[in-house]
Amino acid sequence: MSGAIRLTLCAAAASLMAACALLPLVSSVSWLVQAAVVVAASAGAGALARRAPLPRPVTVAAQAAVVLLVLSWLFVRDAAVLGVLPGPAAVERFTGLLGEGAKDIGEYAVPAPATPGIRLMLVGGVALVALCVDALAVTYRSAAPAGLPMLALYSVAAGLSGDGSGWQWFALAAAGYLLLLLAEGRDRLSRWGRVFGGSGGGPRAAEPDRPPAPVRTGRRIGAVALGIALIVPVTDLTGPGLLGERTGDGGSGGGSGTISAVNPLVSLQDSLNRPEDREVLRYRTTAPGNSGLYLRFVSLDKFDGTAWKPSERRVQDVPEPRRWPLPAGLATDVPVTPVSTVLSTAEWYRQNWLPLPYPVTGVEIEGRWRFEPEGRTLVGDRRQTTAGARYTVTSLQVEPTAEQLRNAPRPPADLLEEYTRVPDSLPGEVAEQARRVTAGASDDYERARRLQDWFASSGGFRYDTEVESGTGSTAITRFLRNKEGFCVHFAFSMAAMARTLDVPARVAVGYTPGVRDANGTWSVGLQDAHAWPELYFEGIGWTRFEPTPDRGSVPEYARQEAPDPEVAEPEAPRSPAAAPSTDTGDRRKCNDPDSTDPACGGPAASADVPQDPGVFTARTALVTAASALLAALLALPMLWRIRVRARRLGGNGRTGGADRARAPSRGTGPAPAGSAVAGSAEGRPDGQADGRSATERDRSLAAWRELSDTAWDYGITPDPSGPRAGREPGSCGPAAWRARPPTP
Repeated sequence: MSGAIRLTLCAAAASLMAACALLPLVSSVSWLVQAAVVVAASAGAGALARRAPLPRPVTVAAQAAVVLLVLSWLFVRDAAVLGVLPGPAAVERFTGLLGEGAKDIGEYAVPAPATPGIRLMLVGGVALVALCVDALAVTYRSAAPAGLPMLALYSVAAGLSGDGSGWQWFALAAAGYLLLLLAEGRDRLSRWGRVFGGSGGGPRAAEPDRPPAPVRTGRRIGAVALGIALIVPVTDLTGPGLLGERTGDGGSGGGSGTISAVNPLVSLQDSLNRPEDREVLRYRTTAPGNSGLYLRFVSLDKFDGTAWKPSERRVQDVPEPRRWPLPAGLATDVPVTPVSTVLSTAEWYRQNWLPLPYPVTGVEIEGRWRFEPEGRTLVGDRRQTTAGARYTVTSLQVEPTAEQLRNAPRPPADLLEEYTRVPDSLPGEVAEQARRVTAGASDDYERARRLQDWFASSGGFRYDTEVESGTGSTAITRFLRNKEGFCVHFAFSMAAMARTLDVPARVAVGYTPGVRDANGTWSVGLQDAHAWPELYFEGIGWTRFEPTPDRGSVPEYARQEAPDPEVAEPEAPRSPAAAPSTDTGDRRKCNDPDSTDPACGGPAASADVPQDPGVFTARTALVTAASALLAALLALPMLWRIRVRARRLGGNGRTGGADRARAPSRGTGPAPAGSAVAGSAEGRPDGQADGRSATERDRSLAAWRELSDTAWDYGITPDPSGPRAGREPGSCGPAAWRARPPTP
């Protein structure tokens, strides 16, 4: 095996060993197999390019192109041209996956599920690091700086993990780096010839069972350095400081501060499409009836046209019992029922928001939790999560009448301005559709109820968890046009349309009540994940509506009192909480592979993702032609190099132009004065100089120049020093290999 191939394999192995530090961050390890495929393809492309040989920048560009092709085949095969060429549709899909991956990383706790977005970010990041390592260590022959991208990869893993990446992953990454350094050292050492060793002082080959002395010394140094790197962090001499934990307000706790929450919606679709319904939490409640409780953990009140997200608000310590502020907008004449609920979450369930009924009036819980008054939510501080939480909640079950909602006064101006704001990017057809649906309504309550019923029954919408996710303006218009989606689309669309009608609206994310056991305990699973709109009515506060068909339950105050001539009678929602169940292991019968229940994401709920208009064949052809032209331009140096090499090593050795000295053919007489061979061949009738013909000298010169250029291609810099550096390029000896011959 040649030194270059050995170094290429070690660079790829070192990159994958460093990538193992990311394994604790994701619940699945299958992404590492995909990363190995991409890294192997990149390494193979680099080996072939260096063997050609290609200029070093072209080699790196060729590897990057191969990485892009393989990523297209792995992640956006259906949108790529011929399955591998990234056209406009593939680029758009890549952008969407990266956006989803960024949201997933912020939403999920470690270990996160390997969603397509997270998988693309992991595989793409490892491929980028491997490309940098290969370029530095193999193409440019500088293995030491190649440790920087590997260190960056490990640092990302350590930063995202809850308690830092384990020492074993650091040891594995460090071992890969040392392996790369040893391979480069062996390659450099082999260029000097046989290793000197032994007491006799003469050159000898290394013993079969014992590595050379420089290799043994390098291994000792590497082992000591690795040991120091592992031991020093354990001592923790610095204490808390720059790398220590920080609270939401930058202190040790207490007081106020901000916790910037991220959008939790990406996990919702993944939870609904799981083949099994894993239990998230259990609770017992004193809520009257058999309807259970909606458990919300965050409200999304900011719509910027790209996505709905929670606002960054001030947080404070959790209030003491009986000192909680009253729910915003709730008047004393509205009927309420105090409810007490005891909840316990699963050990595996980790997230920053605490599931709570709304409006909550008190929470008893251990841990580092902060209170956000506007949404009445609890957010974990200093890596506090819901894993294994046990807590008691008091809340109110608000039961307004339709008359109270209909006669609600106008909300305050500041609240109205904040919660009716819509972005300029929202198409006018959304507001126009809202006005058509609510035409003839006399108050905000009637408008809200008509929007709800239009989505739930009369509008022809279909519940489907397999459609493309999204919460921006484009996703809303696509949903209104295609009329298929899941709870995210229904909730965001109704909230956006309500805002265009000057009705304050936001979106709540949480869980439907779940399934009740025979002993009265409610079980909530992943497939109970849900999103619903909340509309504000002065005197009642934030009020839940249910526009999603076949999910949850419509509140009593939001149901039609009498048949509406303009709106069809809604069907009774099929809620899993509609009747008691004694079997929580077979929730909604979603474990049946032949199930056609739309809530299970079965065959009846599957549909092709609608494609956005605007992607034309002409555009694809133009991008393909531009890509081919760019590839041709990048290949020009290689083609020119091949042409020069062929002419130099051809029959006459001529290279043309200033690259050669034209010499007379054998037997043509003396060389012209001033030529490269005139002085040496002068007076010889056969035109020979030093016993060689002019053609032989020309061939030798061409061969020398090809050898010198090949050395440049492989990164071997000519050394003009030495006693024979100025000699003519036909001579032999070590100095001739180091000196670039002067141009005649």
